[in-house]
Amino acid sequence: MTNQIALITGASRGLGRNMALHLAKRGIHVIGTYRSGMAEAETLKQEIEMLGGKATMLALDLTDTTSYQTFSDVLSNTLKHVFDREHFDFLINNAGNGLFANFVDATEEQFASLVATHFRGPVFLTQKLLPLMQDGGRILNVSSGFVRFTLSGYSVYAAVKAALEVMTRYMAIELGSRQIRVNAIAPGAIETDFGGGTVRDNKDINAYVAQGIALGRVGLPDDIGAAVAAILSDDMAWANGTTFDISGGQLL
Repeated sequence: MTNQIALITGASRGLGRNMALHLAKRGIHVIGTYRSGMAEAETLKQEIEMLGGKATMLALDLTDTTSYQTFSDVLSNTLKHVFDREHFDFLINNAGNGLFANFVDATEEQFASLVATHFRGPVFLTQKLLPLMQDGGRILNVSSGFVRFTLSGYSVYAAVKAALEVMTRYMAIELGSRQIRVNAIAPGAIETDFGGGTVRDNKDINAYVAQGIALGRVGLPDDIGAAVAAILSDDMAWANGTTFDISGGQLL
């Protein structure tokens, strides 16, 4: 049993939840964050413990950078008292929100929300938590396939994710002296509650999207969770500063 610890933002549901379970199956302990889904987070904690791992769920509003120092203090105490560690090993910047708005209609409020959640949050939370990260640790930022291909209504979302991909490369350069490896993943269409669960719940849209995927189907959460566990493993230890496209070959 490994004593490694992964911190996953937005772990209570969706892809974050699936990542947590796949990592737990590999013996990695999990610290997850949630914004409002306390009950969902507690259920995930229990599932991880049933797999033989340790898990703790902590509240975090990623859009409130003024809360980061308090969160860091709580995380430090959690590491010491729950895991008997001073540092954690993996940081997955997963928490996010999806907003559909055509470019001509996008508001400053929508723009600010997407930037706060998908760029400002990951940048400054990572900065704040670096002192608690183990040298030789790994950071994984969650981008989007919309950076590579386009779909009307996701211009601001995709542009913010593109900024995170660029930041990923710079983080890899600047944190290399600590042997911290930094990568990103860009999921394609996945059957989750993203965008109101349209791809998951609407069979016609699911079939239409699948036509543009080389492997002939829309992705499942397990496709992403398993990939994340593999990327964070020692088998991928020489991958650094890159974005992994995990889309089944969507819109190639």
